[in-house]
Amino acid sequence: MRAVVAVSQNDQDPLSGLELQEIPMPEPRDGWTRVRLRAASLNPHDVWTLRGVGHPAERIPIVLGCDGAGVTDDGREVILYSVLGDPARGHGDETFDPDRAILSETVNGTLADYVLVPTQNLVPKPAWLSFEQAATLGAVWSTAYRMLFGRAGITAGDRVLVQGASGGVAGAAITLAAAAGALVYATSRTARKRDFALGLGAFQALESGARLPERVDVVIETVGEATWAHSLRAVRPGGTIVIAGATSGGMPAAELHRVFYKQLSIIGSTMSTRAEFDAMLRMLEVTGVRPSIDSVIDLADVRTGYRRLLDGDVLGKIVVSIS
Repeated sequence: MRAVVAVSQNDQDPLSGLELQEIPMPEPRDGWTRVRLRAASLNPHDVWTLRGVGHPAERIPIVLGCDGAGVTDDGREVILYSVLGDPARGHGDETFDPDRAILSETVNGTLADYVLVPTQNLVPKPAWLSFEQAATLGAVWSTAYRMLFGRAGITAGDRVLVQGASGGVAGAAITLAAAAGALVYATSRTARKRDFALGLGAFQALESGARLPERVDVVIETVGEATWAHSLRAVRPGGTIVIAGATSGGMPAAELHRVFYKQLSIIGSTMSTRAEFDAMLRMLEVTGVRPSIDSVIDLADVRTGYRRLLDGDVLGKIVVSIS
């Protein structure tokens, strides 16, 4: 079968370690189910793997791809829940399992004709979602849902700032927060991406670092160093900053005096529980919101898709059609 494989790691030239290969088809075993992929989507996580960031070299080679959707051997249409973890080891939350991983970290991922996953990670695909839409949900949309509702606990009328509006998690956060009745501000460096944020439901889109018309209750932060100081200044006293990424760097000046004086809550967030994933699906069904797809490409064109991710030339998710 065909598979997109990370064969080496290079921080300066990550795509040099990317190959489309023919590898053996996985065989089902007890507790695991084989899925014929119909669609997958590209994530920055794959690029970090190719850079060697957070992914030990001894786990190379490995098939990339954190999320996808397809059909089981017995004909069921499914979405793949991406978290490999045991709720019992995480005090009832699989994302707190010390051994928690996601697809493509410890087992082969979804950029292939077939993938083998724990049977408990299969989510029935609703008929109202296409395979392409479903393939965007596993990592990005579930992360945004947990940030907003599981970690920040937003409600209708809350003021929310989403930094870096065109990113996958950020775009999902804008859509979900607006659908929940929040007043959403978004930031981006370009007018094109700010217009994209407005199309997703943002109340107002501003240049990165611009002063907001008012202080917000919650900041959704995935950018890191480039936006951290702005996030600290944009949130109201007693407000909350939820962090699920640091694409521009993870070591900003902490400004602890501002944190304690304003009594801010700084909350980390990673992926979602299965229960949150199911709740997110119900929210999509009830509200009618759907993932924004930048483009659909073939498996053979994955290198070009990753190049666009590296260049920041993406609005929504790049989906890979696998047939």
